[in-house]
Amino acid sequence: MLSETLLNEESDSIRFLQITDTHLFAPEDGALLGVPTRKSFQSVVEQVLQRTPDFDAILATGDISQDHTVESYQHFVKGIIPLKKPCFWLPGNHDYKPSMGGVLPSPQISACEHLLIGLHWQVIILDSQVVGVPHGALSDEQLTLLDNALSQHPQRHSLVLLHHHPLPAGSAWLDQHQLKESEQFWSVLAKHHNVNGIVCGHIHQELDRVVNGIRLLATPSTCVQFLPDSDDFALDSQAPGWRTLDLLPNGDIETQVYRLKDCDFSADSEAGGY
Repeated sequence: MLSETLLNEESDSIRFLQITDTHLFAPEDGALLGVPTRKSFQSVVEQVLQRTPDFDAILATGDISQDHTVESYQHFVKGIIPLKKPCFWLPGNHDYKPSMGGVLPSPQISACEHLLIGLHWQVIILDSQVVGVPHGALSDEQLTLLDNALSQHPQRHSLVLLHHHPLPAGSAWLDQHQLKESEQFWSVLAKHHNVNGIVCGHIHQELDRVVNGIRLLATPSTCVQFLPDSDDFALDSQAPGWRTLDLLPNGDIETQVYRLKDCDFSADSEAGGY
């Protein structure tokens, strides 16, 4: 039987805040491709409070840290305190799970794989990290977790979280680092009829498409943005961002991407650090 976390048991509709790919460092001035990632993360948190303050929980979809340090994860823990809501996170390819776990237990962050939220929804949180490489994969254990969660609550609409994008995004250099053997993932989903959305990080850009009747969403990073539809590595000039997801009783997902206003976080491909 899967371990389940219950949240907002009587709520009809649910709103999540997704933040992703913060790439934090231990030093305050740590920068990724010229962007000081702690400052850009703090700016996102500040503008979330101003512009999208009403949500039930935070989803952090990987690459929390860039330098593997416990201190970088401590900065994340401290950084989300003003948001006040519970946070559910998963590892990305840049994360170091021993340091990531070293900051738990945290008042806000839960190491959760299966979340029952509200009256109508469940969230399944997968680990697609392959240690030491940028691409992702789901182990047999993770695929079984997914299958079991979908089987146990067939009446609940389902949102699946993972770091790596499970289909090509349209950029050759990024797509070589997508979820490998993704057909196994899609085969599990095809067995069930209660999967409404998939949410990922990793690609540092906005993505919103429907695949096999399932909404697939990716979200801008809180720091550096990658240029969509570019076969070679290229940076985008768009600002850091975040996403809200409203999960409705009928299974629909209403979502919006927000980007920082009046910010000056310009990435530089020559600056290095990625």
